[in-house]
Amino acid sequence: MRNQRVILLQSPFLGHAHSLTARTRRREPIHNERSEQRAHFRPCTPLCMGRRSAKIAGRKGAQDAKRAKVWGTIAKKIIQAAKACGGDPANARLMEVLKFAKAAEVPKDLIDRNIKKATDKAQADYQEVVYEAYGAGGTGFVMECLTDNVNRSATDVRTAVVKAGGKMADSGSVLFNFQRQGEIYVKGTASTEDEVIDAAMEAGADDVHAAKGEEDAIEGFKVLTAVEEFAVVRDKLQELGQRIDHDHSGLVYTPLTHVEVDDPAFEVNESILERLLAVDDVDAVHTNCAGLAV
Repeated sequence: MRNQRVILLQSPFLGHAHSLTARTRRREPIHNERSEQRAHFRPCTPLCMGRRSAKIAGRKGAQDAKRAKVWGTIAKKIIQAAKACGGDPANARLMEVLKFAKAAEVPKDLIDRNIKKATDKAQADYQEVVYEAYGAGGTGFVMECLTDNVNRSATDVRTAVVKAGGKMADSGSVLFNFQRQGEIYVKGTASTEDEVIDAAMEAGADDVHAAKGEEDAIEGFKVLTAVEEFAVVRDKLQELGQRIDHDHSGLVYTPLTHVEVDDPAFEVNESILERLLAVDDVDAVHTNCAGLAV
């Protein structure tokens, strides 16, 4: 059975979704309005969870690398926001970035260093760029970059995709298969399922998915929101006592459907993903390949 790779690297500043209603797990009916509302939020696993997760050697090292990637994205956002407002800490845009940086436990010296870097006239402006690519077996990839050199980013992304066996796509050719959403990762287990569902309902979330890890055990919950409601729902969930994993929360491109592929195609797509994540300018990668999809 093929290993499942689940990788999430994103921030709420960068920028998929199935209704739970049709896949809701049924329980004994309780005839009241509250139970009917909760039924819509009953978590289920994404379609790609047919592949069970395998133990990953060097798991801590992978987690450290993931956090470093998130911090790198936040650092670029700090420079971008600080440069736009002249470094004024009272600026709303910069305040929001700094708020997220604190929640993600970014070291204070890194924050201060990048605010100072923004005042350097030699520092180029950062631009948000989205690239699209075709994977193997009819799959697609969406790559988000925040870069101070678009030409460099385009070259590095293309090289990574082509060397792994993929093909770059024209703008819009792949993106229409994805939906832009907010995704908030709430820590929890099967025993806290009802609590998370109730909190998500009260916070105004759109949907909830159970996130499963090794041995199909629930490791948390992905609370989905409209893009414009992301920050509001996130803050409300925290007010309600839910534990948010900020490293795994943000704006994402969710695939409308997942594409099942055979083993050779899966290996190609896995290689594409790995190579893309090794590119410094790439901050997040999304794919509709079942088993690689978030």
